[in-house]
Amino acid sequence: MDKKMTYEEAMNRLDEIIAVLEENKATLDESIKLYEEGVELAKFCDSKLKSIEDRVVKIYENGSMQTYEGDHNGTNDSGNQ
Repeated sequence: MDKKMTYEEAMNRLDEIIAVLEENKATLDESIKLYEEGVELAKFCDSKLKSIEDRVVKIYENGSMQTYEGDHNGTNDSGNQ
């Protein structure tokens, strides 16, 4: 598996593997190789999603902190500056 693969590319390849396996168009040996590739792709996709989730949480937390700090630095709407 190419480590520079995007999430979308990995998902597309995983869809292809699933289709081949569901159609029973592969030999047993080919099926095992495809299954192994599919497991690696699934791990890759899971890792990518976890990484994105962590980034989103950090972005959200940083945005919340800025709003919170702003409210205590005289930038709120209460008129108390």
